[in-house]
Amino acid sequence: MSKEQKPKRPRQTKSKRLKVSKKEQWTSILKEIEHSDAPIACLESIQVNLKDGNIVVVDIRQLIAEGNDPEVIEYMIQSKLAALDHIIEDVDFFVSADLVAKLIQPITDSVLKDL
Repeated sequence: MSKEQKPKRPRQTKSKRLKVSKKEQWTSILKEIEHSDAPIACLESIQVNLKDGNIVVVDIRQLIAEGNDPEVIEYMIQSKLAALDHIIEDVDFFVSADLVAKLIQPITDSVLKDL
């Protein structure tokens, strides 16, 4: 009597984790969101590009470091941008991946702890 050999099952490939640092993960996430919705405390700076070619940089980190209230800074910037809208070409927001990660990581860790 000959034994029937069972066909071998194909090997399943093991999932591989991407070796990405947390900063790289947050940088990738930040590229996907609307920067205008970012909390002012997470901004490094704002670059206002005017129609005449001039560039105005507002250093948010410095303003906060000097003790200014982030809500007041946000209100002042929004007011100024609205008032000067007719001469503004565009506005670039520079978000700090480190600050966003520091703010959001504990929340995501808590939400995902049971998965």
